[in-house]
Amino acid sequence: MPEKVAFHVVVAPDKFKGSLTATEVAHTIAGPFRESFLRVLSAGARDRGFDTTGWAVVATELPVADGGEGTVEAAIRSAGFGAVTVDVTGPTGDRVEATYARDGDTAIVEMAQASGLDRLPGGVRAPLTATSRGTGELVRHALDAGVRDVVLAVGGSASTDGGAGILTALGGRLLDAAGNDLPDGGAALLDLDRVDLSGLDPLVRRRFWTLAADVDNPLLGPRGAAAVFGPQKGATADDVELLDRALARFADALAEATGTDARDQPGAGAAGGVGFLALGLLGARRRPGVEVVLDLAGWEHRTQDASLVITGEGSFDEQTLGGKTPVGVAAAAARVPAPVVVVSGRRTLPEDRWRAAGFADARALTDLEPDPRVCVRDARRLLAELATALGAEHGARVAASWTAQGPART
Repeated sequence: MPEKVAFHVVVAPDKFKGSLTATEVAHTIAGPFRESFLRVLSAGARDRGFDTTGWAVVATELPVADGGEGTVEAAIRSAGFGAVTVDVTGPTGDRVEATYARDGDTAIVEMAQASGLDRLPGGVRAPLTATSRGTGELVRHALDAGVRDVVLAVGGSASTDGGAGILTALGGRLLDAAGNDLPDGGAALLDLDRVDLSGLDPLVRRRFWTLAADVDNPLLGPRGAAAVFGPQKGATADDVELLDRALARFADALAEATGTDARDQPGAGAAGGVGFLALGLLGARRRPGVEVVLDLAGWEHRTQDASLVITGEGSFDEQTLGGKTPVGVAAAAARVPAPVVVVSGRRTLPEDRWRAAGFADARALTDLEPDPRVCVRDARRLLAELATALGAEHGARVAASWTAQGPART
């Protein structure tokens, strides 16, 4: 950092889905904030008789994610991981190009890259037949490349197959009563007779696994993978009932094959039941996705002496408080300590709720433009306006706090 730092702001947002990636959000905030802060600071300091020549405002851009879409990008942009692109099976069997992130012995495999809702051809949901196989193919590629630590970031999935597709990609077999391999998809698991692990890649049991998932749902029942997340993937009420029975059959067969039953563990219902496979077969440790990304990005080191943290996401609402990126960033910022401002496309949380969650301020694009369609279309311009206003406010505040000895950390 420059020798004379008047202010250090850390910009650590998630994506604004449908408008801007996390990297674009961070960059759009950082530049206008820094420029307006320094302009207002300089003017205010001169009025008080201070010379600000040589002083700098440092803006650390740290795009993050919560384990869903954008996790690989965050690892590449914020943590310096390299990108590895592989041709794999998409959620409905078509071939897709998917990328995982690697740094030395560690790989981050993002399920949305290979098996996500955004990978469905034409956006048509396939709740009964969508597969996680492509995610397993990404994992196998990473294992074959020598990776020892694998982070499974499982948000945004299109499938409800309990991770059966991943299992088959890693060499396991799902057999019916006649000894035939089952087709892909969650519904097919109703015909499962037994799980054959004799061909499972031996590297699977020699690696360290992390399940990056914020949800604590079990695999089955009213809070399970099918009931809670199935409708988001196109499942009707009848589909949900069928998928829940199919996942129960899979859970029985896998428990018989491994001697371990993870169906009731918190997080087993994540990503259509992929959490169940990760916890039960792989022995994964579950951690919040944003916590994993911040650790990999070196949060503690890169936020030293931060005066302010700006985070954000597209919609700041009740779901945010369930452990999404802004809440994870606020928890990490409390250790700095630094106040946290959240910037979003829209904000539905009342002030008492977001203040109780640890946020010092909350701004939304809808504060400037009430039409949500315009906010999506002109997100970059509106976000720059918000950042400019924030920078000016904080610049004026710091200038007013300077004493005869010069700037004090705020």
